[in-house]
Formats: sequence, C-alpha cells, structure tokens
Amino acid sequence: VALALAGAGVGRLVIADSDTVDLSNLHRQTQFTQSDVGRPKAAVTAARAQAINPFVAVATAPRLDAGNARELLGGADLTVDATDNFGSRYLIADTCAALGREWVWGAASGTSGMVSVFGPGLGLRDVFPDPGDDLSCDEAGVIGPVPAVVGNMMALEALKLLGGVGEPLRGRLWTLDALTGRTRTLALRAP
Repeated sequence: VALALAGAGVGRLVIADSDTVDLSNLHRQTQFTQSDVGRPKAAVTAARAQAINPFVAVATAPRLDAGNARELLGGADLTVDATDNFGSRYLIADTCAALGREWVWGAASGTSGMVSVFGPGLGLRDVFPDPGDDLSCDEAGVIGPVPAVVGNMMALEALKLLGGVGEPLRGRLWTLDALTGRTRTLALRAP
C-alpha cells in the first residue's frame, strides 16, 4: 500500500510496524528482499517509498499501540489498516471511530482477500464482531500475489477518498477468490 501511495504522489506517509523482515515474508511482502532480513519493516518500507518518490515525506513509528494510536491516526488525513491481527485492527477501528474518521481496511488469507472503507455509522466491529481464530499470514498462510492485489485495491480506495473521486467502498465489502478469479462486492449494514 505504501509504495503504491508514494508512486501516486501522496505527500506524506506514516508507517507504523514493530516487526522485522523475516525470510518467510518475502513471497507476500514484495517491498522486501533477502538483504532486508532482520531489518525493521517500517524503515525498509520507508526507504523503498522514498526511492519511488523522493518528494514524499515518510515517517516511521516503532509500533501502533493504545498509547500512541490517537496521536498517530489523529495527525493523518486518512488511515489505511494493513495489519494482520484483530487486536491491531480493532485498535485502529476504535481510534478512527473516536476521531469520527473513515479508514481503509483490507485483509488477505490463504487465497482470498477483502477490502472496505469503514467510518461513522459502520465499523469493523459491526461486520466482524467476533474474529474467531485470529491467525496471522505466517500462521494461516497466504499465496503471495493475494496481498499484492488486496494492497493495490486498498491504495485505490485511499486515493479515491483523498481525491474525493469515484465511489469508495463505503458500506460495501469487496472480496477476492483468487482460485476462481471471482470478485464480489457485498452491501454491508450496521446492526
């Protein structure tokens, strides 16, 4: 998502990630190479974004947590949630809801993906009140191109929201079944 947004000319990005690059990330997180293994993901992604667009200002945060979420998300025009666990997703959802802001959300697992725009009136907890088994990509597995498709779709949604153009996925959930090549867009309603 960050690289697509940098390439599109988004002026400022803040990347929060506490993880380091692992060999198991390389098939699905294509901004990383083998020489990045062991390095902080946020720093590597920031450097790649600036290599694509040297005019983008990129800041990093060592992590997103309850202590800094309001400050990090409150200072942004838009939040894009590309996390892989419901603890972080719910933190982002709750913080954006408290700020009265929309955010772009996406997820990938196995051979499927989903993208939506949540905001006041319809949030992540309305659609996923009980996440069930909360497995990361490392635990559940994911075919490498699926996160790339989902990430690019998330970047498109972010650009539509930032630019005030098109029809963002407000109140809708876009789904991908990579095995069949089918996509669907489902209408969502708050309970």
